Amino acid sequence: MDSLSSVSVALSDIEGQIKDIFRALSNGYQKLEKMKDSNRQSRLLEELTGKMKECKRLIKDFDREIKEEESRNPPDTNRLLNEKKQSMIKELNSYVALRKTYANSLENKRVDLFDAGGGGGDVFAKENVQLASSMTNQQLVDSGNRMMDDTDQVIERSKKVVEDTINVGADTAAALKAQTEQMSRIVNELDSIHFSIKKASQLVKEIGRQVATDRCILALLFLIVCGVIAIIIVKLVHPGNKDIRDIPGLGPPALARKLLWDLN
Repeated sequence: MDSLSSVSVALSDIEGQIKDIFRALSNGYQKLEKMKDSNRQSRLLEELTGKMKECKRLIKDFDREIKEEESRNPPDTNRLLNEKKQSMIKELNSYVALRKTYANSLENKRVDLFDAGGGGGDVFAKENVQLASSMTNQQLVDSGNRMMDDTDQVIERSKKVVEDTINVGADTAAALKAQTEQMSRIVNELDSIHFSIKKASQLVKEIGRQVATDRCILALLFLIVCGVIAIIIVKLVHPGNKDIRDIPGLGPPALARKLLWDLN
């Protein structure tokens, strides 16, 4: 470890981040093993896939830093750094293999294709998952790159689905907003119509009351006119009738005027 005393701060920092991710992956797969709900397993597996993608990027940064500092470091340091890089790649590949195993298992659960007696699933797993201990360093690197490329493609497809979902959600939100505004305008128009109907009803009532009052006045006037006409007719027909003289409203007959010298 004395040969690694000249390692740069950048390499140490990258190595620390990779170790943190490996610890998170280890804890995550332990939790994944204990989970029974397929939906929770799928969500956790997506989170672990994102961490593996980040780890792949950090390993590439680590390799780039090694190449940049190769001329400044002694051969033993470069050898130890390359061995450390290969160890990181090997550990990451093991997590990638676990991810594929769990992904296949979840897929089999979704389509309900378990075959307890045939053992076809075991053969499929053996064909797709190669033990890391039986592979050379170059094979580990190539296999890890292929697996991580597959993971990147899956992540990109997932991102595309998320983007499409976000776009659909935005369109739906815009449509709901437009419908809400339209409903608000309709409610305002209904309020205006209700107010107009109420005012019209009050106006009709006022007109009705006024018409009723006018009718009462006209009826009263008609009765008065009829009474006056009847009195006049009776007066003309029976001028000597005393009862007619006593009718209220009619004045007594005028007295004959006599001159003063007639009295004398």
